[in-house]
Amino acid sequence: MIDMKSKQPRKQRKERFNAPLHKRQKYMHALLSKELRQENNRRSAQVKKGDTVKVMRGDYAGTEGEVEKVNLKKGTIEVVGVSSFRADGTEIPRPVHPSNVAIIKLELDDEERKKIFSR
Repeated sequence: MIDMKSKQPRKQRKERFNAPLHKRQKYMHALLSKELRQENNRRSAQVKKGDTVKVMRGDYAGTEGEVEKVNLKKGTIEVVGVSSFRADGTEIPRPVHPSNVAIIKLELDDEERKKIFSR
């Protein structure tokens, strides 16, 4: 955990759920695939819109798709191809926690993100 002073789980959960957005950004990390790990010498990275991820857990395990939205307030991401249907038949995206995905392909259009991986 980040900046957690207490060892008590209830206080750690409270800190996480009441964290401001700039600290919540740090919680949005996902594992890198084995190829990306060796290439970048890192184990995880922040999930960003445009990354290609593979869902590792849950009903949609094995599904690969592009991240179309990152929701900091809820701490979830939306992946193309991971959706459920409402009773009236409309399709809605199903939120996925970033710890349940692995990043397969990184979106490196951003100069700041290139700097992070070149360190």
